[in-house]
Amino acid sequence: MSEVGLVPFARVALEVSREVLPAYSHRFSPQRFTQPQLLAILCLMRYEDWTFRAVEVRLAEHAELRKALELEVVSDYSTLFRFMLRIEEELIAQVLGEVVRRLEKRNPPPAQQDRAVAVDATGLAPGAISTFFIRRREHRGGSPTPYRYWLKWLVAVNTRLRLILAQKAHAGPTNDCATLPALLDQVAEGPQRIGVVLADAEFDSERNHQHIRKQLGALSIIPAKRSKVGWKLTGVRAQMRSHFPAAPYRQRVQAESVFSSIKRKLSSKAPGRSLATQRKQALLLGLAYNIYKLWHPHLRCSLPA
Repeated sequence: MSEVGLVPFARVALEVSREVLPAYSHRFSPQRFTQPQLLAILCLMRYEDWTFRAVEVRLAEHAELRKALELEVVSDYSTLFRFMLRIEEELIAQVLGEVVRRLEKRNPPPAQQDRAVAVDATGLAPGAISTFFIRRREHRGGSPTPYRYWLKWLVAVNTRLRLILAQKAHAGPTNDCATLPALLDQVAEGPQRIGVVLADAEFDSERNHQHIRKQLGALSIIPAKRSKVGWKLTGVRAQMRSHFPAAPYRQRVQAESVFSSIKRKLSSKAPGRSLATQRKQALLLGLAYNIYKLWHPHLRCSLPA
């Protein structure tokens, strides 16, 4: 990723991590590396789409990068992997929240303008194998490859800043309608109020509408699903069917823009042999994207809505 160099990215990642994580997990720690250092290295790994072994090689070759991370020795790849398994997803969410706080403080919204939050999901590949070559192999008569579950990554995005506010990851395919309230509750913990929630028809339910409007005090714009002839829509879902606000709903495209940017510039994979590893990889990918936005010099002023 050429727009942001590795050294400034590493400095910002280390600075943000120190705001949330303690230096060591317990008093009997070997204290060769701090937790913020290891988390910054993991973010750097996702930023450059490196493997664990590649991180060890790159740090050994790059003295300036080791200086930015304040490393006296290069960590072994197994140390990084064990740390990734050990760190809680809640801690990654707290570091993500610290980046969001800094970015929103730097780019305050216009007066009396609340957050517009777009919710969307995408799939991440469990490995680097090309789907094009898989289809070509099957087309030429080769045996079909065994089915592998992919990872589904759900995010809530600030449409004005194109910034990830909250994220979840789990095995796909599955319907995320029931997970929407918990995701938005994470966003609501921030200092800035949610003004409107934009989501596609996957999240359509009267319960979600009521949670957004009564519990969060925000406007919900979710298109109603296609229904059978005998079904009768009531409540907010009926309003969405009869008078759908198409103009403000167009801002939901910002969530798809975030996915496009991440997959083009960072990675489209969540590698790992276990679901727990893949989930951590996806959450670190979202954190790396936010840190990139925090440092990027062109994002130090407010972006247009």
